[in-house]
Amino acid sequence: MQTDLLNQKHYPIEFKFKIGTFHNDFTATDALGNTMAYVKQKMFKLKEHVEIFEDFNQTNLKYDIKADRWLDFNACYTFYNAQGNVFGKLVRKGWKSIWKASYDILDENNNPDLHIKEANPFAKVFDALLSEVPILGIFTGYIFNPEYHVTRPDGTLVYKFKKQASFFGRKFKLTDEALIEAGEEERILCGLMMMVLLERRRG
Repeated sequence: MQTDLLNQKHYPIEFKFKIGTFHNDFTATDALGNTMAYVKQKMFKLKEHVEIFEDFNQTNLKYDIKADRWLDFNACYTFYNAQGNVFGKLVRKGWKSIWKASYDILDENNNPDLHIKEANPFAKVFDALLSEVPILGIFTGYIFNPEYHVTRPDGTLVYKFKKQASFFGRKFKLTDEALIEAGEEERILCGLMMMVLLERRRG
């Protein structure tokens, strides 16, 4: 299924969080500076709910991502298109993700399609530890920057997603490493948008 989000892509893609807003939100822009999506996490929900709009004006809702349960390490996040149809899911790998982030992306038939894994979990650990040190803590965004790899079941690397050096850890960059299908790309982008909200909370 082709969408505006896919038609506008030019890699690398940057996710940039807004600072000083009430919502946990960010904008995705491509290499030409085109806005691909505005992502907003709905507040005060027992089950997590993320809305993906065409742009910051929030007039055109492209996708919904909804959790199937409340605050659970085994939560499943379902992707819905603008017509309300399910086209994929993001599944967190339970307690395994406490130490090293690990997620599966499922297709519309609940078959494992892709996998997201953290390349170096020590970066997140040191980031959390240094952030507790007075003065030095404000520089963690320039020192420790976690990286995540998106792979197919056979181990083929298709994307790299990395936190960029910046104050407040508010920038992430997505680079493509292999040819992919339109359906895969749509699920990957929605999966990473959900994952970055979950992982950013952890540090």
